Amino acid sequence: MGASSLRLGVNIDHVATIRNARGGRHPDPVRAAHMAAAAGADGITAHLREDRRHISDGDIERLMGEITLPLNLEMAATAEMQAIALRHKPHAACIVPERREERTTEGGLDAAGQIETLKPLIGALTDAGVRVSLFIAADARQLEAAVALGAPVVELHTGAYCEAFIDGDQNAIDAEMAAITRAAAAGAEMGLEIHAGHGLTFDSVPAIAELPQIRELNIGHFLVGEAVFSGLDSAIRRMRDLMARARQAASGEQMA
Repeated sequence: MGASSLRLGVNIDHVATIRNARGGRHPDPVRAAHMAAAAGADGITAHLREDRRHISDGDIERLMGEITLPLNLEMAATAEMQAIALRHKPHAACIVPERREERTTEGGLDAAGQIETLKPLIGALTDAGVRVSLFIAADARQLEAAVALGAPVVELHTGAYCEAFIDGDQNAIDAEMAAITRAAAAGAEMGLEIHAGHGLTFDSVPAIAELPQIRELNIGHFLVGEAVFSGLDSAIRRMRDLMARARQAASGEQMA
């Protein structure tokens, strides 16, 4: 991977949210995954929630059978989800916190406080050839816990940064970016592969994409929302272009 390379994982959860609002089969999240691949996505992310509010078991079955891109299965640290992941053996499993009442994933996983719970889960997934990542806040304790647990990847939660960006609160933006920047550098120094995601938009993505330690961004809700106005292909291609331009500008490379 060159200095300017940065992968984009497209989260298709909210295509399924729209489908489930009315029932039936449309719009089809697996079709969205195929479109994302054609538009240049590097991977597909899908969160199989305990309450199945968007992605379904059948969606995961079809994604594993039909798409050629790596599937990143977001999942809670439960016995049910472990069994599903071990049955399908996706490329990666991202362990996320999950509360039934939340609209979306709020905050990062407390890996440091759940060492005993997470260790056997991560061990089982790793032994099955599934690459484990932990969705965590940009916090040194959580990075250290990821290393102790043997998780090779962490995904830094960018939600607070994105909220500050939407609010136009420059002090909060600067504070959140400083924390993410420190965590990305520290995590990479510890030998972790660094990903990031949650709430990123066309406007907020460049600063995150500039961080050289970050190898992958996972973006979904915004892209699905933009697809209503410009189409999914257009939204993904624009996001990829913004990511590439930011990374190349930061590294001093010239766009082709």
